[in-house]
Amino acid sequence: MAEAAVVTTSRLLKALRREPVDKAPVWFMRQAGRALPEYRAIRKEHTLLEICRQPELCADVTLQPIELLGVDAAIIFADIMTPLIGIGVDIDIVDGIGPVVGDPIRDHGGIESLGELEPEADIPDVLDALRLVKSRLQGKGGQALIGFSGAPFTLASYLLEGRSSRDFHQTKRMMYGSPVLWKQLMERLSEIVIIYLLAQAEAGADVVQLFDSWAGALSPEDYARFVQPYSADILSAVESAGVPTIHFTTGTAGFLDLVRDAGGTTIGIDWRVRLDEAWRGIGHNRGIQGNLDPMVLLGPVEEVRASAESILAQAAGRSGHIFNLGHGVHPLTPVENLKALVEVVHGYCPE
Repeated sequence: MAEAAVVTTSRLLKALRREPVDKAPVWFMRQAGRALPEYRAIRKEHTLLEICRQPELCADVTLQPIELLGVDAAIIFADIMTPLIGIGVDIDIVDGIGPVVGDPIRDHGGIESLGELEPEADIPDVLDALRLVKSRLQGKGGQALIGFSGAPFTLASYLLEGRSSRDFHQTKRMMYGSPVLWKQLMERLSEIVIIYLLAQAEAGADVVQLFDSWAGALSPEDYARFVQPYSADILSAVESAGVPTIHFTTGTAGFLDLVRDAGGTTIGIDWRVRLDEAWRGIGHNRGIQGNLDPMVLLGPVEEVRASAESILAQAAGRSGHIFNLGHGVHPLTPVENLKALVEVVHGYCPE
């Protein structure tokens, strides 16, 4: 992957290699949009998918957090369902709901309908947007570009449930009741995700993040049996191509060792576990990303500062820490708090 080693001054890439940095790198999931007035102005004229289909506009939105917040990385503006939309799955992104699948998968025929992803034909706008962002970042001070994909379990849950779910009854019905079909679905999704992530790296992404947002709906045993092997295949394939990875899950504090064993240059954690405890369990030979509760940002700036400094103290200046939230930015987050958080992280000096 040609672009992965280019950004030598990036704090984020240094942290991924567990090299010393002058300041802890910081970026936020869902930083491109949500809370930014500039993004909301664009959304008055365009849907999320319309933005994604216009590379120039997509690049503008992707770069807004770099310009407005001072974060150390841009993450391409897209949806986790983008590769599935690219291969023709009927998916709409509905405000306040998220992805909605027009014809949820129920059988072997539905799985067979998931064709192979051909990046330049199926997701050209995403790749063009990545190339534009990469070009615009050159000379800006070493900010990195992050690509991403949903992990097979999270993608499968949407395909089977039709939308977000609390109990994942259709997903678990297939897992437990039709393990052969489950294996076929996860293998097909794994192939799509590998192709998608490698294409993003080829187009300019310096690092890619695998989002398994709903993995916390599983028991440790079910994660190990039904999910871990597929995430492991993806992360191994991407890292073998020379691309660093961030493996992010939520609600998995009880089995972070299994998440770690699935792979990832850096392991992303949520706020349900202390960062220092999580890092000891994961092992200090691996990087860690996290882990401020996004809801803290709805409070006073003094609380934001105190919570951030607590996390930074837990990291103890050890190489390999990337500061982030434990999940995405909430839409009601004051922009001033996001800016203040970046200043706190960049200004922190461990005692």
